[in-house]
Amino acid sequence: MTIKEIAKLAGVSISTVSKIVNNKDENINIETRNKVLQIVKEYNYTPYSTVRAVSTAKTFLIGVLLRSAPKSNLLINGMMEAARESGYSLLLYYSGKDPALELKNISSLCRHKVDGVIWEPVDGQSLLHRRYFDEQDIQVCLIGALKEADVFAIDYAQIASRATETLIHYGHSKLGCLTEGTDFRSCMVLEGFKKCLFSHGIPYADSMNLSAKEGGLYEQILTRNLTGVVCSDYRLSLQLVEQLSKIHFHIPYDLSLLSLQEDMWSDLSLPGISCIQIPYHEFGVFVCRRLIEKCEKIDPALDAFRPEYKICDTRSLDIPFSSHVKKIVVVGSLHIDVTLNVDELPQPGKAISTQRHSTIPGGKGANQAVGVAKLGSEVSLIGRVGNDFDASVIYACMEENNVNVRAVMRDPYSETGKAFIHVQDDGESMITILTGANQNLSPKDILSNEKLFENAGYCLLPTEIPDDVIETAAKTAHRYGAKNILKPAAIHRIKNSLMELADLFIPNEKEAEILCPEIPDTPGKADAFLARGAKAVIITLGGAGCYIKSPAFTGYLPAADFMSVDTTGAADAFISALAVYLSCGYPMEKAARIASYAAGFCVSRQGVIPSLVDRNSLESHIRQIEPELLQIIGRDRL
Repeated sequence: MTIKEIAKLAGVSISTVSKIVNNKDENINIETRNKVLQIVKEYNYTPYSTVRAVSTAKTFLIGVLLRSAPKSNLLINGMMEAARESGYSLLLYYSGKDPALELKNISSLCRHKVDGVIWEPVDGQSLLHRRYFDEQDIQVCLIGALKEADVFAIDYAQIASRATETLIHYGHSKLGCLTEGTDFRSCMVLEGFKKCLFSHGIPYADSMNLSAKEGGLYEQILTRNLTGVVCSDYRLSLQLVEQLSKIHFHIPYDLSLLSLQEDMWSDLSLPGISCIQIPYHEFGVFVCRRLIEKCEKIDPALDAFRPEYKICDTRSLDIPFSSHVKKIVVVGSLHIDVTLNVDELPQPGKAISTQRHSTIPGGKGANQAVGVAKLGSEVSLIGRVGNDFDASVIYACMEENNVNVRAVMRDPYSETGKAFIHVQDDGESMITILTGANQNLSPKDILSNEKLFENAGYCLLPTEIPDDVIETAAKTAHRYGAKNILKPAAIHRIKNSLMELADLFIPNEKEAEILCPEIPDTPGKADAFLARGAKAVIITLGGAGCYIKSPAFTGYLPAADFMSVDTTGAADAFISALAVYLSCGYPMEKAARIASYAAGFCVSRQGVIPSLVDRNSLESHIRQIEPELLQIIGRDRL
């Protein structure tokens, strides 16, 4: 087709067509120019050789000069789509992050007289070469990581913020952000992660920043107690899943994962990682259209690049692990434990002395509540403290260990209870209790806080508080569907009405002897407690382990092999772990074996609360010795 034919179709003069195709159209109105350009593109018109020799002649070519080959083909596909719909072709160049090669590519684009260039500079110094494009009136759209006002970029921070917000909506607050390190994308993802945390009132800590360069991804997650992770790269998320699967750590049951994703992984259906696909295609279309608008002198659209960030699927998203497990309520005593380390326990008529002692919060209620919390379950504590400084110490300790103390009340007329504990060198102990405010706990305190029993799986009831309080708590627990674990302590008799409310009765060997002296053997005592109404019985035997009599299992279980330093908190550690793992669906035998390891950790160190083990340490230890113990039918909880 000739220029004369183009002019005829457009209804303009030949000189008008010539001015438009040679970019000398300053005095020609926009409608005429666009009409001529549309016909030129539709009929693939090529200017005469005399016109083509002029450097300003339109070529309908767009150059794409990228810093390196993109991770996604969708970026280029989007640019090609936008170019094709406007009648343009693309010339594609990669600089390989090499400034010298980049300059050669710029020279080549200038020789081809492209109308415009989509340019991702190698670095800030590259912008000095922009003058070569300006000299030939080649329009430029910058993309990439440079902090220039006219640079277009994919907002990785916004994608990360969307991913973080999704995990927060699932109930996660212990979050991590997994990145490559210090590259542009990683920095932007971490920035978006931080902003989202701030907007939801969640404090950011450096421990939330997980770096693939540090290695041991699963160790970083386990040691930091994370429940949800935002990942900057799908490849990293695959590595994480592979490492966690080796220790039978399941996604999403144990950890929710949401990753940014490139199109190269879009066809993978396994291992089922939830993703937000990076909008490379949409970005390619967007930036190419902006360049064409500049080339054709069309007023550019003012809207920024704001695609919709959609979650591809939810297969690796779930509520936090602790939310799967019903919460636990503890109704019991709160003391300040004064521990005296002695060579031998006190004897009548014989004075002993020591220079070793410690003073820390305790009491079976406090101990068991902290034991549950350290093992990752939600726990509420009901009890009383005095109107003194010791009460403040207990409150601080409980809150530090994530125990809900809303129902721990100050008694204005009493002092906080105390326990004076003598610990012998072999770990055996003797305890004298000053009950203090614990004796003023009343049934009314239970009933006024009965909402705490909603969605509770177990209620732990050590008997260092009044009988009527224990019975009221046990009845309230049953009314809300929770089971009672009754621990007899500091009592010489127990009412049948209370025994009948015990779903699990756990005395130690001495307590069993006091409560049932007429029967000599341990299995016989267990049968006697069942006859009085208990649904199941565990009699703990110190270093000899325990005896269980329950519908699911009957028999002896050995104690875990730990050196004994202080046996004071053994029962509390055992009961806490037993309740947590029963709540998780473990059968009685396995839950009791796991609980024996928790008790072993506790007796191997001085004091109770400081010696209670956390879930990661407990399960890591068991994996090394008895990994099959953590397996349960239908789900591997390693």
